[in-house]
Amino acid sequence: MNKISVIMPFGSLETTQPRVDVLSKQELIEKIWLVSKPGIRIKCDKAETLYFEDYFSSKVFKQICENLETPFFLLLTKYDAIDLLPYSIERFISVADQTNAGIVYSDYYEIKNGKRNVHPVVDYQLGSVRDDFDFGSIMIFNSSSFKDAVNRMNDDYNYAGLYDLRLKISERYKIFRIPEYLYCVQEKDLRASGEKQFDYVNPQNRVVQIEMEKAVTEHLKNINAFLNSDFEAIDFRKENFNCEASVIIPVKDRVKTILDAVNSALRQKTDFKFNVIVVDNHSTDGTTEALKTLAESTKQLIHIIPGRKDLLIGGCWNEAVHNKNCGKFSVQLDSDDIYKDGTTLQKIVDTFKKEKCAMVIGSYILTDFNLNEIPPGLIDHKEWTPENGPNNALRINGLGAPRAFYTPILREIKIPNVSYGEDYFLGITISRDYKIGRIYKPVYICRRWEGNSDAALDPVKLNINNSYKDKLRTIEIYARQNKNVNK
Repeated sequence: MNKISVIMPFGSLETTQPRVDVLSKQELIEKIWLVSKPGIRIKCDKAETLYFEDYFSSKVFKQICENLETPFFLLLTKYDAIDLLPYSIERFISVADQTNAGIVYSDYYEIKNGKRNVHPVVDYQLGSVRDDFDFGSIMIFNSSSFKDAVNRMNDDYNYAGLYDLRLKISERYKIFRIPEYLYCVQEKDLRASGEKQFDYVNPQNRVVQIEMEKAVTEHLKNINAFLNSDFEAIDFRKENFNCEASVIIPVKDRVKTILDAVNSALRQKTDFKFNVIVVDNHSTDGTTEALKTLAESTKQLIHIIPGRKDLLIGGCWNEAVHNKNCGKFSVQLDSDDIYKDGTTLQKIVDTFKKEKCAMVIGSYILTDFNLNEIPPGLIDHKEWTPENGPNNALRINGLGAPRAFYTPILREIKIPNVSYGEDYFLGITISRDYKIGRIYKPVYICRRWEGNSDAALDPVKLNINNSYKDKLRTIEIYARQNKNVNK
């Protein structure tokens, strides 16, 4: 069977030396490339150290490319301790050889708090261009496709080297998942999914984000899915509406928070007429009764209970948007969040008129249930720019809040009947043809608490969500390619 090389990061001498010792005993491993800061030495005949500051830099891969002699190599993507199952390397090499894939990866086990759990990953597809795609801790590269991709690298990245590499490989070669558990990882990051999801918008990671954006922009140009800023003009006089705006709140069983949300909407101070449409999806915890009582005291609140019982969040949005009372602009508010103050709605509508856009995205502050600010605080999504936002949107998992829409566009597009990703679908779909306005100052309070639907997702549920968004990206990339071909 073919021999293989290993590329791995240096953690500490105490943790790295044992890992190198274990790997060096594998007969199929011919060479170990250890990427480390200067001054580190490991005792191993098979190991050679490359001195670089950043493990995922382009310079690392270019150096490996010049010295790589084995037909395949194994890349360790994390510093965590890894235990290879028996014959897993043979399985990786066999699949890589038989499929002629550029990259092969697999499911794995993870140990958290002393407990061993399965950690399946998801299949790679055309739309798997988000920079946080989970390959696990082991990626097997075909050396010929790797060298081809490295030779097409136009930029030197300190942080986005691996991201750029796998995007370039995906342009010409398969990326293949083995749905088998081939290794075990000692997981160090014990945070819940709801905490991890905001890492990418932490202002401390801004330099990383800029590099990632540059890499995905080049990739979209390479596959003819890049969008120029040639937007269709919006004529807000197209249809008549009974009011200028509607705050739309889908809700199910949120008795603890729904009145806070509704009252924050009703308290808005505007120079136009607006209403609040709450789509109550058959709540059973007292939410319905609380809304009925409040609706009796103000005609501004429209309380809708759908006739169907199979609607999810997207379906509830369709109920509101197609309701005769819906205003010209449909403005989102989640049932456990609130507007920052009484000026939010006015700022959003003013942005529509100033930017002549089909959608407006705001900025928000993360708080706990009691409205105490929590890290990273302000989420302003400055990675969304008028120049490149529609392209960069395919790299990230969220576009900000609150989201607001020109209602005729929503009625035309129709919102998928799902409870995850419906807002992302609207953002990437609308941005294909229309301008999206931005508000970079905070206008929204996003509460994080145990009641959030994404507070602590297990890997299987997280995979379902991620696969769905990847599918939305796949569909959108096809649509953008078709648009560019038909120009």
